[in-house]
Amino acid sequence: MKLIKSFFSVLFSAVLLLSATTTSSIAIDKIHFVIGGGAGGGWDGTARGTGEALTKAGFLKSASFENMSGGGGGKALAYMINTKPENTVLVQSTPLVLRSITRHKGYVSGSGTLSYKDVVPIAGVIGDYGAIAVAKNSPYKNFEDVVKAYKANPSSIKMAGGSVRGSMDHLIGALAFQAAGANPNDVAYIPYDAGGKALAGLLSGETQIISTGLGELMGARDQVRIIGITAPDRVSDAPDAPTLKEQGYDVQFVNWRGFFGPPGMSSKDKKAIAKMLGDVQKTPEWEAVRARNAWVNIYNPDKKFVKFLKTQTKEMTALMKKLGVIESYRLASKN
Repeated sequence: MKLIKSFFSVLFSAVLLLSATTTSSIAIDKIHFVIGGGAGGGWDGTARGTGEALTKAGFLKSASFENMSGGGGGKALAYMINTKPENTVLVQSTPLVLRSITRHKGYVSGSGTLSYKDVVPIAGVIGDYGAIAVAKNSPYKNFEDVVKAYKANPSSIKMAGGSVRGSMDHLIGALAFQAAGANPNDVAYIPYDAGGKALAGLLSGETQIISTGLGELMGARDQVRIIGITAPDRVSDAPDAPTLKEQGYDVQFVNWRGFFGPPGMSSKDKKAIAKMLGDVQKTPEWEAVRARNAWVNIYNPDKKFVKFLKTQTKEMTALMKKLGVIESYRLASKN
């Protein structure tokens, strides 16, 4: 009798252990994605594309999305810090590192004083090359045509971007014009609320060129002509898009995008979501989303992600000083 009781006791414990393990593995079956910009931007596309792949591949039962524009992503960042929502992640990218640089130097105020150190880095997931494009009916056939027009009459070229001055869109364009021998701070940059509105500005004739992520232009190739990307070589998902390098302008840069949790997120949840984001990249559902956006898979989870962010902070500080962007922030803060 004692032997039978002992057997059922062990069996009951095993069932409890299995149940706990199973529950743990599916504890996160829904995620709410907070997007710090408007529809049609790089953050928007990354969040929605990732949610699409996670649900279609069976990692999540549901994914929801919330666009929270304001302050170049600062409003969404502040929301994560102040409310600490559950089952919620924030999509961000290189601009969050730029924000941390200006924060530590005291060049921005208000919501702009927030940085990646105020949230929980989960994982970097993709890279998106920068791209410069014109409308299909533009007289400019390549970036050299734009440079010639700008040097002949600087006021003839206005550059659209999906975020504030000093953002990634601005820096991509600034790097290209600097490589062409122009002063990047003299180029007229027109900021819009996310890539969708920036594209509308280009197509309406408000601006002559747009500086943004390649992924944001992939769905608009019937309306625009991509005249330069920041990849070292042409990418297979957009073979008709010339690199700036092949045109004689050595500009190479890839903008990472990844996900962050609210302060206080448990290590268990962080690791579970990070693993999910890595595992989904092995699925055909993810590949369909990736190819559609011409993304590069860049998976950096947890501690590797933090190390990457620290390294990029140093690199971007040097770049912003070189472009004179940090000095621009300093002067603006005095006015």
